[in-house]
Amino acid sequence: MSKAIEAYNITHRYGKITALEDFSFSVDTNELFGFIGHDGAGKTTLFRIAATLIIPSEGKVTLLGLDTVKDYRDLRCRIGYMPGRFSLYQDLTVQENINFYATIFGTSLSENYNLIEPIYKQIEPFKKRLAGKLSGGMKQKLALSCALIHKPDILILDEPTTGVDAVSRVEFWEMLAGLKKEGITIIVSTPYMDEALRCDRIALIQSGKMLGIDTPGNIRKSYSRKLYAVKHPDKYKLLLALRSIPCALSPEPFGDSIHVTLTKEGTPQILESSLAAAGLAGATVEEIVPGIEDVFLELMQREPR
Repeated sequence: MSKAIEAYNITHRYGKITALEDFSFSVDTNELFGFIGHDGAGKTTLFRIAATLIIPSEGKVTLLGLDTVKDYRDLRCRIGYMPGRFSLYQDLTVQENINFYATIFGTSLSENYNLIEPIYKQIEPFKKRLAGKLSGGMKQKLALSCALIHKPDILILDEPTTGVDAVSRVEFWEMLAGLKKEGITIIVSTPYMDEALRCDRIALIQSGKMLGIDTPGNIRKSYSRKLYAVKHPDKYKLLLALRSIPCALSPEPFGDSIHVTLTKEGTPQILESSLAAAGLAGATVEEIVPGIEDVFLELMQREPR
């Protein structure tokens, strides 16, 4: 399969701070590829390099076979970029923003309406409203419409669902699935681990370094130990107790439970008995399938601080 994006040993520094370090990856044509990491992981720096907005300190990135530094003029006509922060003109209406970006790329709303119709029709009733007066979900749809108005080959989305309600997040990912069917290659960054499951492949990033890259299913299978969910009504007391029990390793709160692994000597029965002795009778220990965040935390613990 042909490669839409290839990055070779990318390093980028802001003064003494290294935002990306020896970062390499490739994205197949028509792939939905996710970069997963917390704030400060280096996702935005990487996406600005891919969008031809900054030049890496070291290394090289190509999109569609074109160098992001040497061929930036040609590339900007073939990529759509949606930054993490809403960056459209807030004192222009929805329609004025759309028309402005269409004019920049020498096209029109009618010319590519079929591509953006599923998105744009949701904000079309508000086309005369100022962009600054839209809700978070509506701003998101307007920004995506503007990024798609020239029918790009590659779509670059930097944390597009941050700060958006849960319903709008689901709608947004459904729209991305539709765009993928149109033949568009999509790279998207997110701090939300549940969104990783919607990608064809994902890369886990921490402190500018690649922790792992694979399909979501294979990433989850890479967890090296058995994982258990421990539950008790007094979750805070449960967490404190688990931190003091020798056979319980790496307790981490997840929803209504606490995830732990066990030492070689530890068993669920021993852990339940230890918790009962600590005043937490009735605590349950159940083996579970690791999630993306469980793997992420395990990989982080392996990295030298």
